[in-house]
Amino acid sequence: MHFRQIDTTSVLPVMEHFYTLQGEGFYSGRAAYFVRLAGCNVGCVWCDVKESWDVEEHPDLDLIELVEQIERFGANFVVITGGEPTLYDLTTLTQLLHEKNIEIAMETSGTYPLVGDIDWYCFSPKKFKAPLPEAYEKANELKVVVYHPSDIEWAEKHAALVNENCKLFLQPEWSRQDEWLPLIIDYVKRNPHWRISLQTHKFMQIP
Repeated sequence: MHFRQIDTTSVLPVMEHFYTLQGEGFYSGRAAYFVRLAGCNVGCVWCDVKESWDVEEHPDLDLIELVEQIERFGANFVVITGGEPTLYDLTTLTQLLHEKNIEIAMETSGTYPLVGDIDWYCFSPKKFKAPLPEAYEKANELKVVVYHPSDIEWAEKHAALVNENCKLFLQPEWSRQDEWLPLIIDYVKRNPHWRISLQTHKFMQIP
């Protein structure tokens, strides 16, 4: 996939940004300002934001203006997601946010090196593109989407590689939640080092 040259010291390609609640994983239920960057070459078949993949379809957004808008909402927590956010140098964006005492989390497939300073690294590996070793080292949270029962065994292989402080989550893929949730519940009861993550924002009908 082609990515245009971007001066990340002043702009980043943003598909959308909005103030909502984090719907899944460790920070589920926490007020969060989402910044969804455009561009991805992982290509998950069940991705629910495929419109984020093509960077050419989305504008570059001025970083100072973006941070000013986040401040106006009074947000103290930002989630940088995508697409695949590690495609970009996030040094300027994360510096601007930290200068405002805003905590930063990231959701990433771990396929590219992180450039920038964040507070929480949510690692969600995908079968379509192998993650880098640094993803296992940096991961504060491992979140594996379960699309098929075999994904649980695959999740355990990743869990064996992350650092000892990493929180472990199994999350049923939304379209198959009714099908696989009983299986995941039973598995977590038998393997309590895991937790269950649900996409609660979809139940709440919020972004």
